Amino acid sequence: MSIRVMLGDDHRIFIEALAGILSDEPDIVVVSCVGSAAEIFAEIGRVRPDVLILDVGLPDENGIEVMQRLRREHAGARVLALSGYADRTFVEEMLKAGASGYVVKTASTQELINGVRAVAEGKHFLCAEATARMLNRFLPRADSCPPVSLLSQREREVLVLLANGKRAAEMAAEMGITVSTVEVHRRHLKDKLGLRTSADLTRYAIREGLVAP
Repeated sequence: MSIRVMLGDDHRIFIEALAGILSDEPDIVVVSCVGSAAEIFAEIGRVRPDVLILDVGLPDENGIEVMQRLRREHAGARVLALSGYADRTFVEEMLKAGASGYVVKTASTQELINGVRAVAEGKHFLCAEATARMLNRFLPRADSCPPVSLLSQREREVLVLLANGKRAAEMAAEMGITVSTVEVHRRHLKDKLGLRTSADLTRYAIREGLVAP
């Protein structure tokens, strides 16, 4: 029996290409392609897919919101999350929300196909990159830096922006705070983590899966 797949992604060229790839598999049939959360909920009850491949960044609702609503309205839906981000936080939040798998858009098509088959069988699946990010949480630390959980939300925001190459003025504008407040957060980060330079903070953010390397 074929695996019935529904695709939810707002990038039309991407979703059409993905539908073509999946349809070439003898055991997979694409039953619906939609570009928004509203369309997912309008269609899912009618097409009854075995697997919903869900882009976590739909324009009208994010992946977490879609998962929460699916659990209320379609509790049996099996979801394979598809994302441009391998950030460990994204992976964890989607799995906690009820997704059965997580594949990044840089993964191979074979990984995605394997994920569809695994999720259809009621199993869990992570692509190689997502698996590596999750494993970093449990591997022994090379140093004694405290975990990210000790940082405040604002400190985490500053850390991510800094690691992405933003200057203090850019961070201040994006966060709606003053440059001096950004510098205070940066000093607190260094003090809490026992790090001395911005380069050290960037390496820490990459190692903790807060930003892509």
